[in-house]
Amino acid sequence: MPVWDDLVGQERVQTQLAAAARDADALVTAVTDGTAPPAASKMTHAWLFTGPPGSGRSTAARAFAAALQCTSPDRALGGEPGCGFCDGCHTTLIGTHADVEIVRTDLLSIGVKETRDLVRRAQLSPAVGRWQVIVLEDADRLTEGAGNVLLKAVEEPAPRTVWLLCAPSLEDVLPTIRSRCRHLTLRTPPVSAVADVLVRRDGIEPAVAEAAARATQGHIGRARRLATDEAARTRRAAVLKLPLRVDDVGGCLKAAQELIDAAAEDAKQVAEEVDTKETEELRAALGAAAGTGGRMPRGTAGVMKELEDRQKRRRTRTQRDTLDLALTDLTGFYRDVLALQLGSAVAIANEEIRPDLDRIARASGPERTLRRIEAIIACRDALDRNVAPLLAVEAMTMSLRAG
Repeated sequence: MPVWDDLVGQERVQTQLAAAARDADALVTAVTDGTAPPAASKMTHAWLFTGPPGSGRSTAARAFAAALQCTSPDRALGGEPGCGFCDGCHTTLIGTHADVEIVRTDLLSIGVKETRDLVRRAQLSPAVGRWQVIVLEDADRLTEGAGNVLLKAVEEPAPRTVWLLCAPSLEDVLPTIRSRCRHLTLRTPPVSAVADVLVRRDGIEPAVAEAAARATQGHIGRARRLATDEAARTRRAAVLKLPLRVDDVGGCLKAAQELIDAAAEDAKQVAEEVDTKETEELRAALGAAAGTGGRMPRGTAGVMKELEDRQKRRRTRTQRDTLDLALTDLTGFYRDVLALQLGSAVAIANEEIRPDLDRIARASGPERTLRRIEAIIACRDALDRNVAPLLAVEAMTMSLRAG
């Protein structure tokens, strides 16, 4: 199965990446054989993948990284890089290739220290592969200082190093960095294409896959989670009931509190699954006695404190991500309401709650619906500015009531 098969609904991007992978293969072959490199090449040392959430930015970057490392013997017979079955492709896709560094963060930002480590890694020659590839899935989370550190590496890369940066939009990356990258824009994949890949790759029932793809409006990751996780479906159903519960001030405040509590519970569950294991592994590595009550060696308190701070930041990120997902679902609800009010032919995402949509649509006009959508956007902006989550959500629910 070629590495491009998981790149859903991105035919134009796939064509560009495949052409670049062919030219990259020719460049390495020319260096190895001592022949002249191609006169013109579609390959470059830095790429920037942008697109809305769920469009498959990181999937495209990983697929391209695999194609760059492809060692399929079929290429000697004219085969395309990116076969999907050779050792280079396979180890890249599962994240174990020695010359492919895949960087993602579960924290709010990527700092200078982590970026300097990446820059040092990028200066190395490939150990076993054809290229040294750095995939930075959250380039939009680089701090300003980290971005300046990265800039130098992107300006003066090692001969066989490739940077693959992923971000929601061009504006999320420093202008000095994006000006030195080749830019590829991914689009939101069609609902039908997402449903098809859920059936084909994940074995999900067609009706369930179609409903999940429609509900998430083509967001591949969310659609898969919605189709396979009963708890996710339950949480989403609860969020979509919120517009029906803001008839009075008490209902607004109660709905806001429940939304915050649900996000906090999600963060707590993630912490329970990950934090305990991380802490025990670090304690063992530092030489603590067996069991949680074992005494730590001297001089290790700072290391443990650093881990605790990281875990705290991760819980904050998890809570914020859960809230953002709920706000996205709310936006979809009012988008459907607006479509009904305007008589639009656009497909309804939340068809399973059509009676609720009809009720809200009849009770107000398009102007009030637009103001409600603006209130949700304002809440997301407030959360990005580190406003206290409960205050931001309470302000939003009161605005939803006022319309």
